[in-house]
Amino acid sequence: MNVLHFAFWSGMAAVSFLAAPVWAQKAVPQKSSVPRAADGKPDLTGVWQPGSTILGSWEAANSGTGVGGSGKDPSAPVAPSSTDRQGEGAPYQDWAAKKVLESFNSRDLDDPTARCLPAGIPRLVSFGLFPMQIVQTPQQIIMLYEYMNVFRVIPVNGKHPDDAEPTYLGDSVAHWEGDTLVVDITRFNDKTWLIGGGTFHSEDFHVTERYTRVDKDQINYEAVMEDPKVLTKPWIYRTTMMLREGTRVREYVCAENNLDVERYEKMLKDGVKFGRH
Repeated sequence: MNVLHFAFWSGMAAVSFLAAPVWAQKAVPQKSSVPRAADGKPDLTGVWQPGSTILGSWEAANSGTGVGGSGKDPSAPVAPSSTDRQGEGAPYQDWAAKKVLESFNSRDLDDPTARCLPAGIPRLVSFGLFPMQIVQTPQQIIMLYEYMNVFRVIPVNGKHPDDAEPTYLGDSVAHWEGDTLVVDITRFNDKTWLIGGGTFHSEDFHVTERYTRVDKDQINYEAVMEDPKVLTKPWIYRTTMMLREGTRVREYVCAENNLDVERYEKMLKDGVKFGRH
């Protein structure tokens, strides 16, 4: 059992078998073909926005209000930050679920990224406030993240080195299963959050990522997270990544603006109540 859970809804569209005259039928938009590399594999190269389903440029897709939006279209959706979610569906052990809830209720004051530490995986692919870039070759996949200016160099058909030390983004190796790039990640430290406020893990954490480019503009992403020390079963997270042509990954520097943590800690000492409960 755990205290974090959420529900899913699904629906079914009605289908008519009465064919309309050809002249009256509306054109159905067709998905563009999947770009392919010289070796025939789907080409993941490009600048992408995780956690989005909207086509178009970065400006057009982020015209809503709130963090990350331009405010030009108040009715447009806003990409939530990773701490806006309370680890929905996370199968934490009871003791661990209580710890996650404590962090959430204290408004994520202990968020590692508030101290300019790297966000880790899959958190880097769970919110779309910053772009990421993929560079693909037959031998390796390079992933560049604007947020915290971190990167991954992932060998294709390689093996985890025996001397890999625990790190924020872990050690990644990849292989292709048909048209899906599968990335196996091990050797994490225990200093990052997963998805949502307080979603911690241990050094036994293991992730299997799947990247499937379904057309020119979209990659379907899946992360299967396993941690026998804090989870009761594998936790599966899915999202989409949208191509953002004309966007580039820029420099991101956190340390110069890292002032809020000290302010909030002082508020705590002064007895100011700013938690969620």
